[in-house]
Amino acid sequence: MTAAAGAPQPWPYRMKDLCRMTGMPRQAIHFYIQQGLVPPGRKTGRNTARYADDHVDRIRLVKQLQSERFMPLRAIRAVLDGDDDEFTPEQRRVLIDVKQRLSQSLARPAGGERVEARALIARYGLERRDLDDLVRARVVEVERGPRGKAMVAADDAWAFELLAELRRAGFTRELGFDARLLRVYERSVASLFDREKRVLARRLTKLPPERVAAMLESALPLVHQFFARYHAKKVRDFFASMGD
Repeated sequence: MTAAAGAPQPWPYRMKDLCRMTGMPRQAIHFYIQQGLVPPGRKTGRNTARYADDHVDRIRLVKQLQSERFMPLRAIRAVLDGDDDEFTPEQRRVLIDVKQRLSQSLARPAGGERVEARALIARYGLERRDLDDLVRARVVEVERGPRGKAMVAADDAWAFELLAELRRAGFTRELGFDARLLRVYERSVASLFDREKRVLARRLTKLPPERVAAMLESALPLVHQFFARYHAKKVRDFFASMGD
């Protein structure tokens, strides 16, 4: 069934229209789509697509949350996906109170300090494509700073340092150690944390916030130690099963 003559098209915009209407560069819009912040367009060819009014509204909203409220992309995604509503109002009040009582190492403020990704790449002897791997694996998020410079959270520098150590240990991209492998680890940790935070919210938010904060400060190093030792055990058990 064809559309009536003169009827408005449901997908009227091209990428250049989105750029003009939102004031965002093409690369930034593609990044929003890649990160799941904006839905993909309707494909009309191998490298072309059409977009609707919903895309314009969503791009403007993401831009506003990022530039005016200084929200990191992960937080924006949670708001847009509705994940922000997974806790009851009472649980959220307690969690906010807990956040205010945590040390700076655990309670990073929204926005936070940003550094140039290029500086971290140079500091740890990495390449630009290593940054691309970290972004595609969702280990770090890039935001555009002054003059379009790629910026990342300062306390995500550990990811660059550890990736550099892995590269020096021989885990090179040529051997297949790229974003695909990093994504395996990211998905595993993200899935674990999703379940962990629900369990903790159900149990710990019944306690006074100051007690919850103290418990988290004490328990997190122990939990991380458990993960490291249990992972090492699984590796040992695997090779032990190979026999002599």
